[in-house]
Amino acid sequence: MDPADAISLTQQAITTSLLLSAPLLLVGMAVGLLIGLAQALTQVQDQTVAFVPKIVAMFVALLLCLPWLTQKMIEYSELLITNIPKTISGG
Repeated sequence: MDPADAISLTQQAITTSLLLSAPLLLVGMAVGLLIGLAQALTQVQDQTVAFVPKIVAMFVALLLCLPWLTQKMIEYSELLITNIPKTISGG
């Protein structure tokens, strides 16, 4: 395996992990922003108020995105496994 192959594998791994984590992170950020805005408007500055809605929203997003997340992980795993002979032989 030459350095270009290692860089390519690392790039694919990072891209896949960012792609898989994006839906949950975006939902958490959006809910956190809405809760923060509501807290600023009502002047309720309790940290526990924001925690539960974010967890619930991220759990719901995970349930909704789970089939897509699983498919993307399977595709990436199949790509890695099928490229093992090419990577080992260096061609």
